[in-house]
Amino acid sequence: MGTLYKRGKTWWIKYYQNGKPSYKSSESTKKMVAKRLLDKIEGEIAQGKTPSIHFDKTTFKQLADDFIKDYKINGRKSLKRAKQSVNNLKRFFEHFTAQAITTRKIREYTEMRMEEDISNATINRELSALKRMFNLGLQQTPPVVERVPHIQMLKENNVRKGYFEHGDFINLHKELPQYLKGFVTFAYKIGWRFEEITGLTWSQIDREQGIVRLEVGETKNDDGRTIYLDEELKSVFDHQWETRKKLEIITPYVFPNKIGNGRIKDIRGSWFKACDVAGIGRRLFHDLRRTAVRNMVRAGIPEQVAMKISGHKTRSVFDRYNIVNDADLKQASQKQEKYINSLTVTETVTITNFPTKKGSAKTG
Repeated sequence: MGTLYKRGKTWWIKYYQNGKPSYKSSESTKKMVAKRLLDKIEGEIAQGKTPSIHFDKTTFKQLADDFIKDYKINGRKSLKRAKQSVNNLKRFFEHFTAQAITTRKIREYTEMRMEEDISNATINRELSALKRMFNLGLQQTPPVVERVPHIQMLKENNVRKGYFEHGDFINLHKELPQYLKGFVTFAYKIGWRFEEITGLTWSQIDREQGIVRLEVGETKNDDGRTIYLDEELKSVFDHQWETRKKLEIITPYVFPNKIGNGRIKDIRGSWFKACDVAGIGRRLFHDLRRTAVRNMVRAGIPEQVAMKISGHKTRSVFDRYNIVNDADLKQASQKQEKYINSLTVTETVTITNFPTKKGSAKTG
């Protein structure tokens, strides 16, 4: 049975959980306030619950730290993105306790990010990170949060529109520094992710057979992957090999950085400069991935094979990259017209001649 007592003018409570005494200030000079707090705590204990006051000390920082630790422990490949989400959330929630992060406050955060002209997809990733923080807190023994607040996700437009027409790619390629030319050619044809290409080492290459392999666990979806190089890409890899032999410092990477002594990390400066000089507008490196998928489908490569080459695991993602543009639609119209005109009919039919108005038809 708990008790009430005073320290100075403030009422405190003493209660027992699992036979151990705990003490808590009511932060009030009124005995009735302390009595209500004691009754609430003892009621929660009687129901086998952790007293809600135990959650008062849990902070956003604690949840965020546990979230990042979970990513590291499980070896998640999107750790960098998770850290970016945490940093953005921290700008708003850094001094919040978990109890103070309510649905209303989360909506205020969402509105703030929208006013900063951040895409719905990026905001949703941040909200998903916040939800994951609370779920991890709830799964702990004992839990460090009382509940997971309702988090309203934003509607996303998942259709990706960025891609290269071949002429645009050629113009870009001309303006890129020499060390990136083979790198982007491989991306344009194969459609691998940036990190997959920058991490490619010579131990994964069979130059004689023209084969490139990513082993299980080396890709984003953890699936292994094997591709065969066409003649142009074989030449690219031969050039990279010959260039490597001339370097004083031997690097394991197929596409090393500008100095040639390590892995490529950031190409945005050279990339955007080349886009501007080429006059094609600002493009994303990821547009090469979308373009590769589209080109493979247009070339008649079966979709399942194209997915194995590019590394798309789910059909829904693959569909978002198989982009139809105005040229595709125009070509479809021309093909349909050609097909209809090739049909043989038993009587002459003019599709474009519409019937005259009722009552105006001539009678024989």
